[in-house]
Amino acid sequence: MTIPQDYTNRVYAGVLGKMIGVYIGRPFENWRYRDILEKLGPITYYVHEQLGDPLVVTDDDLAGTFTFPRALDDYCCSPDLPAEDIGRSWLNYIIEERSILWWGGAGNSTEHTAWLNLARGIPAPKSGSIEVNGRTMAEQIGAQIFIDGWALVSPGQPAQAAKLARASASVSHDGEAVNAAVLWAAMEAEAFVSSDVNHLIDTGLSFIPDDCLIAKLITDVRSWAATDNDWEATRQKIEDNYGYDKYPGNCHVVPNHALMIMAILHAPDDFQRAQMIVNTSGWDTDCNAGNVGCLQGIMLGLEGLEAGPDWRGPVADRLYISTADGGRSVTDAVEVSLWLAGLGRRLAGEKPQAPAKAGARFHFSLPGSVQGFRPQTGRAAVEDLRVSGTGEALAVDFAALASGREAAVTSPVFMPRDVTRMRTYDLMASPRLHAGQRLYAVVTADDANSAAVEARLRIRHYDENDGLEDVDMPDAIYLAPGKSAKLEWTVPETGYQPIAETGVVFTAAQGRSDGRVLVEKLGWDGCPDVTFKRPGGAGDFWRRAWVKNAHIFSRHFPQDFRISQNRGEGLIMQGTADWKDYAVEADLMLHLGDHGGLVLRGNGQRRYYAARLTRAGELQIVRRKDEQETVLASTALDIGFETAFTLAATVTGDCIAVAVGDTKLEARDDSYSGGAVGLIVHEGALSATRIRVKPA
Repeated sequence: MTIPQDYTNRVYAGVLGKMIGVYIGRPFENWRYRDILEKLGPITYYVHEQLGDPLVVTDDDLAGTFTFPRALDDYCCSPDLPAEDIGRSWLNYIIEERSILWWGGAGNSTEHTAWLNLARGIPAPKSGSIEVNGRTMAEQIGAQIFIDGWALVSPGQPAQAAKLARASASVSHDGEAVNAAVLWAAMEAEAFVSSDVNHLIDTGLSFIPDDCLIAKLITDVRSWAATDNDWEATRQKIEDNYGYDKYPGNCHVVPNHALMIMAILHAPDDFQRAQMIVNTSGWDTDCNAGNVGCLQGIMLGLEGLEAGPDWRGPVADRLYISTADGGRSVTDAVEVSLWLAGLGRRLAGEKPQAPAKAGARFHFSLPGSVQGFRPQTGRAAVEDLRVSGTGEALAVDFAALASGREAAVTSPVFMPRDVTRMRTYDLMASPRLHAGQRLYAVVTADDANSAAVEARLRIRHYDENDGLEDVDMPDAIYLAPGKSAKLEWTVPETGYQPIAETGVVFTAAQGRSDGRVLVEKLGWDGCPDVTFKRPGGAGDFWRRAWVKNAHIFSRHFPQDFRISQNRGEGLIMQGTADWKDYAVEADLMLHLGDHGGLVLRGNGQRRYYAARLTRAGELQIVRRKDEQETVLASTALDIGFETAFTLAATVTGDCIAVAVGDTKLEARDDSYSGGAVGLIVHEGALSATRIRVKPA
C-alpha cells in the first residue's frame, strides 16, 4: 500500500478534529435538542465558560481512542491483531474505577461490564458479546466512539480499518454497535483518498450486512436529507423514527449514529456547520461531534478546520489520556499524531521516519502546532503577548517588553489545577519532567526585534498549597536580534513537589523590546536524580503524581507513603518510558500481604518488573507480562512483617540487580527497556519513608 504524501498532516487534522468535536460537545453531553436551543442556542463555538467547565478535559472518547491502538505496539503490528490482545491492553492500561471508562456499574455501563468480564477471565470477543451481556448492553454507543484510531493507521485502506475496528469493537460490544463502528472506521480510512461523502458512506456500507439496522437507518437518513430543505427537518424525522424512546439503555448507538450521518450529509464540506448540526441536535454530543470531527478533519485537512472560527487556538493541541502508563497521560495532538502515523507506516511496511529535531519533546514541526504552549499570565507578564505555530517553530510575539516585565510561555508536563473541576472522568498521570534531568531549548530572536532580549528556561512546580511556583535557570542567555542560542539547565530539586509546566521566559536586555522570538525546540534527557517523599503543607498534587490502582495514604501514618490493596496486586508508579537505566533505593516495611517491594520499568499495571520480598521468606525478581508472572531469580531472605528494610535495585540494559543488605540477586531479561518506578503489594499493606531514583 502507498502512504499518501500528506499522510502525517491529515492524521494531525483528524486528531484535532476529534479533539475539537469532543471539547465542543462535552459540557452539554446528553442534553436534548430543545434544551440546547433554549439554554444555549445553536452551537457555533465553545460554550464551556457558560457552563463553568474547563475547555480541555479528560474524556472517555479521547482516552479510549488514543489508548487502544497501543495493542499494535505491545503485541503485533498487523491487521490481524486479535480482539483477545486488545482486551489484554484494556486490562493493562485501564485502572478500575479510575481511568478511561464510565464506571457506571455492571449492567449499566457497557464498557464497565466488559472490563469486569475481562478481569474475571472471559476473553475478548466473548467479553463484549450479546451471548454474555445481552443485546441492550452490547448495542450501546461505546464501540463507535473509540474507533477513530484504527482508521488513522489505515490511510486509504478501509478493509484494514474495518478489520481492526471489528476486533477492537468486539472487546466490549456486539451487533449493531459493531456494525456502526466498522462502517465509520472504513469511512474515515477512505477519507484519506476521497472527499465524496456519499462514496465514503457506500464504502462503509460494503463492510457491514446489507440487511442490518445501521444499513437501513442510513438508507432512510439519505432519503430524508436529499429532500429536506434544512437539517432540522431531518433531525425531527430521526427522532420520530430512531429516537431514544425506541431503544433501551442509556445511550444506544442507533439514534446517535443517525445524527452523525445527517450532519455529514447536510454539511459535507463545512467543518463548522457539521459541528453546529451534530452538537445542536443533542443526545451524546461529545461522542457524535468527535467522530464527525475526525472524519472531516481527515477529509478536509487542516485547511478545513481553519475555514471557520478559531477552533485550534483555545485548544492549543492540549490532550489528556488517562491510563496506567502515566508518563504518556499529559500529551498533545502532535505527539499522538506522529505516533499514529508511525503505526500506519509500519502496517504499510514502510521504514519509520526519524524523530523530529533529534527527538525533542516539543518541536512544533506540524503546521500551526503549539504543543500546549500558552502565554503565562501574572503580575510581571507583558500584556501584549501571543504565541503561534509556524510549522517549524513556536513564535512568541511581544510588545512593550520593558524592565520588570517578562514574556513567558509554558506547556504542561503534568496535570493542571483544572483537574479539580473536571467532571466524570479522572486523570491518572505522572509528571514527565523531574529533578536531575537536563532541560534544553534552542531559541532565535527575529532580526526585526527592536532590541536584544535575555532568555531563561523555566519550570513551574506545585507548592505546599497546590499553587504554582516559578523557578528559572539562574544565568540568562543574551540574545541579539537575528541570533540563536541553546539554553541548558539541570532541573533542580523542588521540595518533593511535582513539576507542572516548563517553558521559556524572555526579558528585555536593555530598555524596551518589541518583536518575536522563535522557540525552535525544547526537550529534556537523562535519568532523573530525585527523591520522592511527603512534602509539608496541605497540598495534594504530590499524591496525584502517582498513577495507582491501590489506596495510598499519608496522613495518620508516620511513613511518607503507605499503600493498601484489598484484592490482587496493588501498585503506585511514577515515571516515563524514557527512564531506561537507573538505580532505585527505598526504605520499606511490609505490614501485611503475600509480597511487597519495588516496581521497575513499569509499562502499565500488568507489564513491569518487580523486586519483592515474600511472606514465604524469599527475595525475588519477577517479570509480569499480562496474565503471566515469571520469577526470574530468587533467594532465601526472611524479613517479617513490621520490620524496616532497605531495598536497592538497578536496571541497566537487560540486567536487573537487587539487594537487601548483603543479600544480592541478579537476573537478565529484555522484555522492557524502560519505564516507571513504584511500590507494589499483594493483598496487604506496604509503606515507604523514602524512594530515591538516580542514574545507574
